[in-house]
Amino acid sequence: MTDRPYSPSCDRNRDPILAVLREQFADRRQALEIGSGTGQHAVHFAAAMPWLRWQCSDAAAYLPGIRAWLDEAALPNTPPPLELQAVAGPAPGFAPAPPLPRGPAGDARGFDAAFSANTLHIMGWPQVEAFFAGLATVLAGQASVVVYGPFNYRGRYTSDSNREFDGWLKARDPVSGIRDFEAVDALAAALGLRLLEDIAMPANNRCLVWRRD
Repeated sequence: MTDRPYSPSCDRNRDPILAVLREQFADRRQALEIGSGTGQHAVHFAAAMPWLRWQCSDAAAYLPGIRAWLDEAALPNTPPPLELQAVAGPAPGFAPAPPLPRGPAGDARGFDAAFSANTLHIMGWPQVEAFFAGLATVLAGQASVVVYGPFNYRGRYTSDSNREFDGWLKARDPVSGIRDFEAVDALAAALGLRLLEDIAMPANNRCLVWRRD
């Protein structure tokens, strides 16, 4: 059996994030998590929100660890994880294209919720653009989107710890780094996502909440 990967930060931030998701996803039914990482968030959130079908996704290398968490939890609302990455290029978006949820008549309806934690500062900016381009292809009308992580505002860090974290990110990969809120919100707005809330979270993080019009 594959050992379950473990991230201490997931245990620290899962309950504050869950408080946001319980409110924002209260009337949602099909959630796509982009960049599920270890899989810890998925089992915690899916157990706490049994009305949601929680679809994990990530790069292929992460899928065995995610499966280990899902198999251990054995929840009825967590299907097998999907391979998915935000891919830049002439046709930016998600690859492979994820299968969309189906309605009672078998028609593809899209996900009415999407969540991603601590991903945008790991990607290069072209991949961030591809992330939002991909969302445009998988979201249903009136879908809710929640993105968690650190952000800069008007080009400025919100804390010394975020400044130090950004330096660490760029030292390990020059294309990564904490993103400017205004630039990210502009990408969201371009595909019809309207910002509903910008919620302060512990450890100088934020939850950005959008709704597709």
